Amino acid sequence: MSNPTTPFGWQMPENTDLVTDLPADFEVFGQAVATDLQYLLGGTTGQVLAKASATDLDFDWVTDATGMTNPMTTTADMIYSSPGSTPVRLGIGTANQLLRVNSGATAPEWATISSGGLTLLSTTALSGSSTTVSNISGSYKNLRIVILSATNSQGSNLSMRLNGDTGSNYSRQLQVMNSGTQSNETGSGNSNINIGAIDSSTNSYDMANAFLTIPEYTNALDKVIIVNTVGKGGANIYQKNGLAIYDTSSAITSFTAFPGDGGTFSQGNILIYGES
Repeated sequence: MSNPTTPFGWQMPENTDLVTDLPADFEVFGQAVATDLQYLLGGTTGQVLAKASATDLDFDWVTDATGMTNPMTTTADMIYSSPGSTPVRLGIGTANQLLRVNSGATAPEWATISSGGLTLLSTTALSGSSTTVSNISGSYKNLRIVILSATNSQGSNLSMRLNGDTGSNYSRQLQVMNSGTQSNETGSGNSNINIGAIDSSTNSYDMANAFLTIPEYTNALDKVIIVNTVGKGGANIYQKNGLAIYDTSSAITSFTAFPGDGGTFSQGNILIYGES
């Protein structure tokens, strides 16, 4: 059937015209329609309708700027704000890890918490007139220093320094036991700490062993050193126990052992441990 006309001569639009040219065809039919309604058409998934101007029915389809793009990808992910309030994904940690603030205090992180065991950081053979262990890690709570089977070319004290410091910054209060005879040993403003006795392998005290603990060795306070040493040669035993102080605000980064009265080491090892 051909398109009918009205008594006034207007031609009725086809059905397809009603879909594609709605405003214009309605005007042909006789009733004006606001053409701005065409802006309601279109858009994509997730967009919202926003005013393009103050004109009535003037809209645009835009991406919603008020929402947040979800960065999470995996079950148990978390979101935290980075600088600029940008959402950042923090993936789930591993079993038994705990959430903590990172060392820079800038973001959360998952960390494995140690149960307080010892970690061997280095083993160094004693040799020459002194032996130094440098670049000691500052990542632990306490420092353990063990000297095993130290011998010397001549009778001598087993002495130590920290951070290569030869100034008068060491003090000690030690109890000495020499083959059953007890005495006390004190000193302040010294340039080192005498922590034990060593001798040649043919004399008494031929092997010295030291067990030193420095709590909180990276803090900004004076460093307390817990001293426990024993030397054995034949039937003789020489033992020292007590406390020493190193006057410094610096972290401990190196340890030096040396025969305090001269000579050279002929054997022995230094073991450095970090305690969490």
